[in-house]
Amino acid sequence: MPFYRDRVYPQIVRVLGDPPPIREIRQRIVRWAEGKVLEIGVGPGVNFVHYDPAKVSKIYALEPNRQMVRLAERERRRTDLDVEFLGLPGERIPLDDHTVDTVVSTFTLCTIPGVVEALRGVERVLKPGGKLIFFEHGLSPEPRIRRWQERSEPLTRWLFEGCHVTRNVPSLLEQSGFRAERIETAYLAKFPKAWTYCWWGTAVPIGKAAPRIAV
Repeated sequence: MPFYRDRVYPQIVRVLGDPPPIREIRQRIVRWAEGKVLEIGVGPGVNFVHYDPAKVSKIYALEPNRQMVRLAERERRRTDLDVEFLGLPGERIPLDDHTVDTVVSTFTLCTIPGVVEALRGVERVLKPGGKLIFFEHGLSPEPRIRRWQERSEPLTRWLFEGCHVTRNVPSLLEQSGFRAERIETAYLAKFPKAWTYCWWGTAVPIGKAAPRIAV
């Protein structure tokens, strides 16, 4: 339904997608970004205000939804960031190999259909020594909550444009060639508990060690 996707859904994300517990973590982890940054699934641009412009030289903002880009443009104008919007889906990142120092993904991996392919694309565009900053929700470790997640997932996939609440983000990172450097977990926000089990932290590609510095 193009009207829902283009008009209704962006407003739902804008209103409901950044409650205080989530905003506090965004504020903390987005400031870890440095150098050239790729943010996948920028949405309405709620992360822009949290980047440190003294550490970030450029942001490639990947977002296929045009109405989301309009909202994100408003947020960009509140900052001094150099932002270039990219419109292709996350599975096909339109950047050359080894282009960026940091990739940021917040509540994006749940909606990308080819999520492993997308993460392999993230690995491709990262420079040696680069990192992925992630903040995602998904599969709870509690069997009772998992059952509710399985029951409610058809609703979340319809309401939030393909959102899966049963994806295991650490497992997906591992399948895609990443190793988590730091990771924290918690239930966040005042939504149903089945929708709010989150992971956040940083990961690095296993096959891309930081370059050695000659002595």
